Amino acid sequence: MFDNLTDRLSSTLKKIKGQGRLTEDNIKDTLREVRLALLEADVALPVVTDFIEQVRVGALGQAVQTSLTPGQAMTKLVQAELVKVMGAANEGLNLRAVPPVVILLAGLQGAGKTTTVAKLGRWLQQTQKKKVGVVSVDVYRPAAIKQLQTLADDLSLTFFESDVSQKPVDIAKAAIDAAKRKFLDVIIVDTAGRLHVDADMMAEIKALHAAINPIETLF
Repeated sequence: MFDNLTDRLSSTLKKIKGQGRLTEDNIKDTLREVRLALLEADVALPVVTDFIEQVRVGALGQAVQTSLTPGQAMTKLVQAELVKVMGAANEGLNLRAVPPVVILLAGLQGAGKTTTVAKLGRWLQQTQKKKVGVVSVDVYRPAAIKQLQTLADDLSLTFFESDVSQKPVDIAKAAIDAAKRKFLDVIIVDTAGRLHVDADMMAEIKALHAAINPIETLF
């Protein structure tokens, strides 16, 4: 997402360098490129619309500071608004709940969720000294389950088996129960990739979330 946004901004900002003010005309192309970059990164349309409006309001009529070019000023505005949207503070995971702490990963297909599950598990194991289990509820891709098992074995994480014939909620509940019996501190649930326009898949993740009530949900 950010590489795409950076590339689009770089090419667009070249067009407004050297001008003394940011006006409706010379920020129009920039806002269009930012909007496209965010939408292509699958950011929700209402979020994008509000983001663009906030940048537009902040940019219109703003005198460019002596040490800044208009391009730098626009970059600063976009960066500041991104910080607002994503959150200025870097908050850690809540690991103080009654174990096993359930962490649910959700997101687009191909976004790297499975490898992230493994990396997160390793980080929790090595830096937080937690006993970690992982499970895949991606019943649509047997290869995803196998991939997580391979990664878990390589990193000495506890892997809970699952099968494509099972339902995601049943898999997750069984894994959490098993994690309790093994006295694990954390269990990370890997899910199938999905788009927000896929009603059935969104209903599935909503039902899964309600059933296991994760302490943390990561996207």
